[in-house]
Formats: sequence, C-alpha cells, structure tokens
Amino acid sequence: MATKTENKPTPDGDPAAFVQAAECLKTLAHPVRMRIVQLLLNGRYAVGELAEDCGIPDNVASEHLRLMQRCGFFTSEREGRRVYYQVAEPHLANIMKCVENRFLKN
Repeated sequence: MATKTENKPTPDGDPAAFVQAAECLKTLAHPVRMRIVQLLLNGRYAVGELAEDCGIPDNVASEHLRLMQRCGFFTSEREGRRVYYQVAEPHLANIMKCVENRFLKN
C-alpha cells in the first residue's frame, strides 16, 4: 500500500468541470475545426468563406460551426442571408498557440 511521504497540495477542480472541458476539447480535436478556429482568431467570417478556405461544402462547415458554437467557442450574427461567426471564447487563442507551437513550428 502506498503511503504519502510528503504533503502535496491538492489541485483545485470540480470533476464536472473536467467533464465539460473534455467534451469541448473533443469537439475541437478535428483538423477542419482547428483550421476554422485559426481563421476566426483573425477576424469575422461568413460560413461560405470558411467553407471555401477549408475546401468543404457550406453545409459541412455549418455543422462544424454548430458543434463548436454549442461549446461556447463562437457567436454568430445574421446579416441578410449571410451568417457571420466570430470567437466568443478568449482562451481559444491560448489553446491554438499551444497546438501551433507543438505541431506547426519547425
């Protein structure tokens, strides 16, 4: 049986919050969704613009956006027939910076 040899601080954290975080991170863990986040961190985009950049149909882009909006990552605004998305979660920039530093930098 293991014994505690020193007093180590117990990290804060509500287990339910970790469940929610894991679900949102699973949603983000898709190459197209990561590219969409990367684009939206640079400004507001319409669905069609995101779809074109990602090389996917508009309806597929809309589904990716819907999933990420459900996690609170984005907000949307309708202007006429177009729907524009922008980042609502300020921590996305930090998450993407970690991904870029680890996987995209030579």
